[in-house]
Amino acid sequence: MVYILAALLPPLGLLVNGQPISALVNLVIIVPCILLGLIFPLFFLVPSAHAVIAVHMKRSDRRQREIVDAIERNGTPPPGWRP
Repeated sequence: MVYILAALLPPLGLLVNGQPISALVNLVIIVPCILLGLIFPLFFLVPSAHAVIAVHMKRSDRRQREIVDAIERNGTPPPGWRP
């Protein structure tokens, strides 16, 4: 769900994911991309791509941190974990 929000409304998707600085950077990226998008339509995708990549990186970092914490607590990986 967050990925869809990040693709359609990039700054809002980043805020929902807990990344306010990335949301501000995305707002700054949107302005020139709208202007350049009138000439090169591919630029319309840049803010959405930035948001989707940032959300993915944050979520994978959280997942990895949870696995490391579980290994440190229990000495074994969490149930259902596959390398």
